[in-house]
Amino acid sequence: MHKLETKLIKLCKKGNQIAQMQVYDNYCQAMFTVACRYLKNEEDAKDAMQEGFLKAFINIDSYKPEATFGAWLKRIIINQCLDVLKKQKLEFSSDEVESLQIVEDNNWDFDSSITKQDILNAVEQLNEKHKIVVKLYLIEGYDHEEISKILEIPIKTSRTQLRRGKLKLKELLKTKYNEARY
Repeated sequence: MHKLETKLIKLCKKGNQIAQMQVYDNYCQAMFTVACRYLKNEEDAKDAMQEGFLKAFINIDSYKPEATFGAWLKRIIINQCLDVLKKQKLEFSSDEVESLQIVEDNNWDFDSSITKQDILNAVEQLNEKHKIVVKLYLIEGYDHEEISKILEIPIKTSRTQLRRGKLKLKELLKTKYNEARY
């Protein structure tokens, strides 16, 4: 962490509002982008981001510099977005986990003609449950244990949702690739 950022965080811990505004200014655009990944409505994303910043400043004493401040804040923002989605009746049910053979497959290779934007667009077409797990895993880089804690679901459910989302994603991208070829 940069010296200036360390100083700002120390001032925030003392309740310095000018330092809080500076931290907000430094991170608001990035955190809004993160919130928009989860919430379609920009107003909902702004609200979740604002609430996340409030929670961060209220709980700033719990921040430990083992992780970057940005990573700590991002996790708060993501949790806030997930709370919004839960309130919108998005529920994960462990009943959905059939007895499937789950194969851990880290092969996310796509045809080289498929762009990152194509992948992001395809992710948006997934159903909500798959979309959230795929975003947390693929975009945010969380593992299944972290996802299970964030979403309060069993690890097996996280793996299943990722596997199903990944299969659907490959199907969507295969269709896109075939359309582009003809």
